[in-house]
Amino acid sequence: MTDPASAMKREVFQLIELQSETLKREGRLTDFDLEQYRTRSGEIARLYRELDCMRETRTEWRRAKAS
Repeated sequence: MTDPASAMKREVFQLIELQSETLKREGRLTDFDLEQYRTRSGEIARLYRELDCMRETRTEWRRAKAS
């Protein structure tokens, strides 16, 4: 079974790769391209917030266990 954090990190990397590919395109980006870019940016930010929350929860759990 895949660790949720690993799956989320993999998704972030995939989204970042799509962002990079979008910016490498020659010519002008379409309105659709820009909207998709913004949507992916929001998803990347959301996933990073969730990963931060998971890390904080794990750290708190370890502190409580050590006490």
